[in-house]
Amino acid sequence: MARVVVLGGAESGVGAAVLAKVKGFDVFLSDKGQISDNYMETLRKWDIPFEQGQHSAELILNADEVVKSPGIPSTAPMVQQIREKGIRIVSEIEFASRYDSAKKICITGSNGKTTTTSLIYFLLQNAGLNVGLGGNIGKSYAYQVATEHFDYYVLEISSFQLDDIYEFRPDIAIITNITPDHLDRYDHKMENYVAAKFNITRNLRPDDCFIFDSDDEITIGHLSNIVLRCKMLPFSQEKEVEQGAFVKNDRMVIRYEKEETNIFLQELALGGRHNLYNSMAAALAAKATGIDNEVIRKSLATFQPIEHRLEPVLSIKDVLYINDSKATNVDAAWYALECQKRPVVWIVGGTDKGNDYSVLNDLVKEKVKGIVCLGVDNSKIHAAFGGLGIQMTDTGSAEEAVRAAAGMASAGDVVLLSPCCASFDLFKNYEDRGERFKAAVRNL
Repeated sequence: MARVVVLGGAESGVGAAVLAKVKGFDVFLSDKGQISDNYMETLRKWDIPFEQGQHSAELILNADEVVKSPGIPSTAPMVQQIREKGIRIVSEIEFASRYDSAKKICITGSNGKTTTTSLIYFLLQNAGLNVGLGGNIGKSYAYQVATEHFDYYVLEISSFQLDDIYEFRPDIAIITNITPDHLDRYDHKMENYVAAKFNITRNLRPDDCFIFDSDDEITIGHLSNIVLRCKMLPFSQEKEVEQGAFVKNDRMVIRYEKEETNIFLQELALGGRHNLYNSMAAALAAKATGIDNEVIRKSLATFQPIEHRLEPVLSIKDVLYINDSKATNVDAAWYALECQKRPVVWIVGGTDKGNDYSVLNDLVKEKVKGIVCLGVDNSKIHAAFGGLGIQMTDTGSAEEAVRAAAGMASAGDVVLLSPCCASFDLFKNYEDRGERFKAAVRNL
């Protein structure tokens, strides 16, 4: 019996362990940190042996294959030992795809991938298709392959999840855009990060589709250096395309094969330039899946914004509080600031990922009246914006940040949590940060 060892005891790792168990492997899970109670309960339910608080070499280095959770960097000592032993390391999505014959629509990118993924899932559900949602959103893909059956999957996939794939192949691959992010995991080299994102295209066949932002210079630059043998479907707000989606006057135009579909921009539920890109990508994926135009139109008109992404929370004394906790890089925060029409008190900070804040200077000067730093180390934020003459303060909790922001805000303002940074200095994840922010607002 082949032995599969899983590194990491959260959603991805536990899902992979359950699938390995279902498929008859000798499976063991190891987490150097502490495993939460709900995941331990799942492991015990499936009778999967595990350890926490350590990586025991004698229990790991006898594996035939290792499934590595995306949060574990390749520089981790145990990962390096596994490679030195010549044991193959794969990602959860690589492992799960071996046992899944469903059609897969897979979305990656620096920004917009969660909204685009959620939109496509909504479209496929409205079309009556038997569809699962997973990857970096919702339940583990591997766990669903182990315990459910779907004809389609819509998977949000991070660069970390794409690092260890070999045979994994989407039927429709989407890159929303590429901007500097997670460079601390890629030797601070942009080309390494871009290559990781483009792993999503490596196994595409002629009948498969690649949907991409042709206005994004980094995406187009990389495309000029590689050859893809699949259907190419660009989307653009700057130019007309023969096949794909573009904006003309007050309409979004979708051209797929020999058909052209027009949707008025005022019909779209999601506003803002960035969400128009997301809507175009989702509409193209729907067309490539064979979904009816009327379903596409109605779905794009009725979709509700996702949690933690420009999510209105409450209006208190005519101050609107917005939760954009999912904005974990500079570009996402740029979009959030750009679409605000009222003066902004900006809550920013967290674990810096090699951010260059200078691109935000003009927007901050134009939009922001106060800055509340929320993080353990806010020195880079002070260095970036301290000379702009904007009131700034440091806080160490969501409650403290909301109180400080409320003190700076006046009637007619917006308090915007759009952190630019990862959450791991003060919070479990961006969801935890967003929930604590919303709770603090409700307690004002």
